[in-house]
Amino acid sequence: MKLLFVHQNMPGQYRELVKWLVAQGGYELVFLSQRSDVKIAGVRTVVYAPFHTPAKEAFGLARDWEAAAGAGFGAVQAMQKYEAETGFRPDIILGHTGWGELSFFKDLWPDVPILGFFEYYYNMQGGMVGFDSEQPAGAHAPYFNRARNVVPCLNREVVDLGHVPTYWQRDRFPASFHDMMYVCHDGIRADRLQANPNAQIALGRLGHPLSRGDEVVTYVARNMERARGFHIMMRALPAIQAARPNARILMIGGNEVSYGRESEHPGGLRGEMEAEVGDCVDWSRVHFLGRVPYADLCRIIQLSRCHVYLTMPFVLSWSLLEAMAMEATIVAADVAPVREAITHGDTGLLVDFFDPEALAAQVVEVLARPAEHAELGARARARVMRDYDFLTCCLPEHLARINRLVSTTSPIRIDAG
Repeated sequence: MKLLFVHQNMPGQYRELVKWLVAQGGYELVFLSQRSDVKIAGVRTVVYAPFHTPAKEAFGLARDWEAAAGAGFGAVQAMQKYEAETGFRPDIILGHTGWGELSFFKDLWPDVPILGFFEYYYNMQGGMVGFDSEQPAGAHAPYFNRARNVVPCLNREVVDLGHVPTYWQRDRFPASFHDMMYVCHDGIRADRLQANPNAQIALGRLGHPLSRGDEVVTYVARNMERARGFHIMMRALPAIQAARPNARILMIGGNEVSYGRESEHPGGLRGEMEAEVGDCVDWSRVHFLGRVPYADLCRIIQLSRCHVYLTMPFVLSWSLLEAMAMEATIVAADVAPVREAITHGDTGLLVDFFDPEALAAQVVEVLARPAEHAELGARARARVMRDYDFLTCCLPEHLARINRLVSTTSPIRIDAG
């Protein structure tokens, strides 16, 4: 089978599936992306550039579609050229619908089935827009939301089948999308993520490595931003430290913005929050580690006594599911996408996103009585194995969907390797 993957930020949500297909052997895999710096053994990368990008002064309501049209035309031209040079024609296309890259592939290959990844549909209720009163929605937000949805609405007619990772994400889309979507997470390799009572990690300013015997609180996000509750975490630090004088807080993530508006503070949101909490925090016990290698991230979560996951209503982070697989005791924001994975008192503990005092009190409780909360981690792992494990849960469903769409070649079988 010949498979074409399309994602501007290769490999994106196809990380595990592509690796698995390579390991099986016998499949011709091509990845179309804007990234030239990512290489995957066994996969041919085709790099495309957008044919057009909006000018700085472009009309705001049309900007997203203008960018998507440029990306889509650049993507299809790159594959048209690649087909002419190599003869490659895929049996199926799997790609992200959010940036317009798939928009014109039916015009190039009308008979090639497309399985599209639908990530997010913008609404005025139930998501990030207007959720935080510190960042109120502007008067024009409804118009911009509707304009952003032009791309998924177009791609609904382009793809043969849609894929969405969680029910919360599916329910963000209008009901008219639901019949052409199936719900299944991308999957995490829980078989490679275990609890490790012997985990340790050295930090430069300490004379000894941290281990499970230490009172370690962890916070992880791609970027320390409002969408992932960084400001709430920072406001909880004084109370956590006052109650637990030996606690160390490890903060992992960049200082950029992935979602929402940037802070106007010259030091970014981190600088803004450091100024706000100021002398109320013992900064010698707070460790900003930036982005760390994946192996180090896993060790940090494995030795954490309390792992904090905060998010506004938005796409669930892989890091939460990975922490669950490693049997972390998790205190998380009580918002709809998190409740899909965590049940309070069963697989984790939930607190009001906007209540740093409640967050601090729950973290302090976990730090003070770790044994009483140990079963949460074991049940969290069981939940991941049931609904989010790549090999046993997600892979079989994705392959079944692919095989139903492809009639031109032999199906992909899990036992092929």
